[in-house]
Amino acid sequence: MKRLISRTIRILVITLFVVVSTSYVHIIENKSYSDNINKTVNLSTMALKVDEFRENDIYSVKDTYTGDLTGYVYNCPLCNGTLGCLRTYDITDGKTTYHDDTYGEVRIVASSTNLPCGTIVSFKTARISEKPVLAIVLDRGVRGNSLDLLSRDLDYALNLGRSVITYDVLREGW
Repeated sequence: MKRLISRTIRILVITLFVVVSTSYVHIIENKSYSDNINKTVNLSTMALKVDEFRENDIYSVKDTYTGDLTGYVYNCPLCNGTLGCLRTYDITDGKTTYHDDTYGEVRIVASSTNLPCGTIVSFKTARISEKPVLAIVLDRGVRGNSLDLLSRDLDYALNLGRSVITYDVLREGW
């Protein structure tokens, strides 16, 4: 009789173990299924956030132009030593950069009125740097889509020469 009771208890324990194990696996499967639905919703939300980030990204391209790049100095024959967009900014000491609150230290370029004052452009030319050059429109005096890079001295401006570049507008005006 003791053997029968012992055997019955073992069978009940094993049966209980199997039932609990099967139920636990089923619960895990249901939870996993619920997580997948939530992940789909979260991915949709994330896609909207990525689009919002791109719109607010300071390095996203707003427009692209092609034009000539040349160099000039503050005291060129047709220059008066001041910038057309920022007359109080002193460049007579050979300064060729401007500190922008958003983009940091950027080069100064002249453009036509096609680009508003304060426009930030990015271009790449091996004549200046292997890295993209960031510049701000603070002067006038060129035509069309061309840019004129403020240079530290006449030799640098002459060595820059004239080249056709494609440049990206990162910010239009201030």
